[in-house]
Amino acid sequence: MTQVVRASLAAQASPATAAERPEVSVVIPVYNEIENVEALASDVWSALGAQGKTFEVILVDDGSRDGSAEALRRIAAERREARVVLLRRNFGQTAALSAGFDHARGRVIITMDADLQNDPQDIPKLLAGIDEGYDIVAGWRLDRKDPFVSRRLPSMIANRLISWVTGVSLHDYGCTLKAFRAEVVREVHLYGELHRFIPAVANWMGVTVREVPVNHRARRAGVSKYGIGRTIRVLLDLITVKFMESYSTKPIQIFGLLGVVSGGLGFLGAGWLTVQRVLFGASLSNRPILLLYVMLIVVGVQFISMGLVAEMLARTYHESQSKPIYYVKELVEGRDART
Repeated sequence: MTQVVRASLAAQASPATAAERPEVSVVIPVYNEIENVEALASDVWSALGAQGKTFEVILVDDGSRDGSAEALRRIAAERREARVVLLRRNFGQTAALSAGFDHARGRVIITMDADLQNDPQDIPKLLAGIDEGYDIVAGWRLDRKDPFVSRRLPSMIANRLISWVTGVSLHDYGCTLKAFRAEVVREVHLYGELHRFIPAVANWMGVTVREVPVNHRARRAGVSKYGIGRTIRVLLDLITVKFMESYSTKPIQIFGLLGVVSGGLGFLGAGWLTVQRVLFGASLSNRPILLLYVMLIVVGVQFISMGLVAEMLARTYHESQSKPIYYVKELVEGRDART
């Protein structure tokens, strides 16, 4: 069952004034990485310390059972920039990232994995892209250190498919190492496995996306949490992303189109059979295709009805929560408007 934690965790996040806000927040979900978290902290603080920017590192323990939570507590006790969020159980990477976003106070939010395969030394590349004006800067693991058949090949196929379906062309949707402007990522609500689709989900807001090659390191310790079975879940979430991107505010256009096509074919076929029966006396009792045409008409009516119900739900969703159907990038006022 899909787990959603944004609302409850947002209420727990402590607000920060503009003066207290760090320039960069790094969000790292952690699940059973006891052998890596100490080296991870050392690498991340070394990379960020050289940037000369104020920063915080939000370490989200996703219900680890190997002592990772205790290790994160020690890191927080030793490093003032560390903030540790402990989830009550394992909710999954998407929920852990969402918890990190809710607690992040930085103007730029960077995400990365805790398995040491992402290189923190690539963070300056991501920040440079943000400084150039991009809203999202995604890492591209050009020389990926993973098995080809079980990891790289499915990823290559999925990346091509996601880029084609969403219209946001990236070589590596699965790379967690990304940088986001905070105002962009906070408008993206994550469910299921949608964390890898953030550039595609945010695309309808009109964001600009850049992809930069990053270093990818072989796993030093621990066990990978990814498997080929995740591919099916990614494909299902891709259907959700495409629907939400194209039809979330106008579902009648997809359901209605299917209904019109189905019902139209049914009416045309049934009409032709009626002509044959009335004008030519053809027998219909031995022609099961009549049942097919009747079914097409019924299915067409059902699709149109579903579209109308979906329209009502979409309007309720947006209006009851004051959900915007657009996002303003900038408001420029003339001198007379301010007087």
